Amino acid sequence: QTLNALLVEMDGFTANENVIVIAATNRVDVLDPALLRPGRFDRQVVVNLPDAAGREQILRVHVRKVKLSPSVDLGPIARATTGFSGAELANLVNEAALIAARKNASAVSQQDLEEAREKVRWGRERRSLEISDREKYMTAVHEAGHALCLLKTELAKTLPLHKVTIIPRGPALGVTMMLPDEDKHSEYKKELLDYIVMAMGGRCAEEVVFNDISGGARGDIQQATAIARKMVCVYGMSEKLGPVEYGSSHGEVFLARDLTQTTRNFSEHTAQIIDEEIRRIVEENYTRALNILRDNKDALLLVADKLMEYETLSGEQIAELVDKGEMSSPPVRELPPAIPPAEDAPTDLQTPDDEPPAPEVQSGEKQQNSNSNPFS
Repeated sequence: QTLNALLVEMDGFTANENVIVIAATNRVDVLDPALLRPGRFDRQVVVNLPDAAGREQILRVHVRKVKLSPSVDLGPIARATTGFSGAELANLVNEAALIAARKNASAVSQQDLEEAREKVRWGRERRSLEISDREKYMTAVHEAGHALCLLKTELAKTLPLHKVTIIPRGPALGVTMMLPDEDKHSEYKKELLDYIVMAMGGRCAEEVVFNDISGGARGDIQQATAIARKMVCVYGMSEKLGPVEYGSSHGEVFLARDLTQTTRNFSEHTAQIIDEEIRRIVEENYTRALNILRDNKDALLLVADKLMEYETLSGEQIAELVDKGEMSSPPVRELPPAIPPAEDAPTDLQTPDDEPPAPEVQSGEKQQNSNSNPFS
């Protein structure tokens, strides 16, 4: 019905009315051919994600509604938000304003914008999550493995190490953050192989230090496998299979089309070779990561110990630990907010309309009430 309505409205214009109809979509591939015939939507203008200059201009538009500190420079924020869309940049400014409001600050600072960028890209910090010392140390070793493998490969030149933290963010118990110095538009084979090494560094570090592995590397394995599959099936980077594309579609599934049509255009024998090539690429670079960490085990343990002590280290501090064994300017550890002394102490979550606690309630009754079934 929508398609028919669009066609009727577009056919209602005469040649001399000077009316231009513009529409936007993220899925051009699923449009009906009747809409794309000459005289209808017969021109396509591709709107790509903004580059560094475009992101800075978009940020300037959105910061008009917030009060900025005079020392704020939007240039570094724009360069460090590669791949952000306009909506994500607007969200970044909004998050920065919320962070400044929580601090009771009169204006948004550069630090607020950087913290908001990390929150939008990697998730919000979850300092309240209780983690045992053993699991925390395993997380520190895992993230130190990522960082060390990155620093020991050529990938560090194009994707520098920004920060490593063992404070949980989003669904992850720790994060190794990398920020490119400039926008990238091409993929290179050596960089992709080094990225697999870096992705496998966390799991390999657990194997080197604990002689055991955890399930925390499931996201890393997924990334490494996806990169290897693209190298083989899309980029033609397999010597055995050559520069041939395997699989006619690698985009999102469109329910009305892709579930009823097969997109596989290769034989069972080729499918087996593809699986073997993907596994070979991943396992070879897994071995590279193991060798890097075994050769630099002392540096791996040192970085993990410092992460346990400070929780968050910058890329420059980790590079100093790996090269010199010490940091010239160690960070200041941020302590979590203090817990209110009494159970019924006022907090910022309470309002004047809140009912006061019932007087003289026995502790046994509180425990019983708190454990009662709310549906009984």
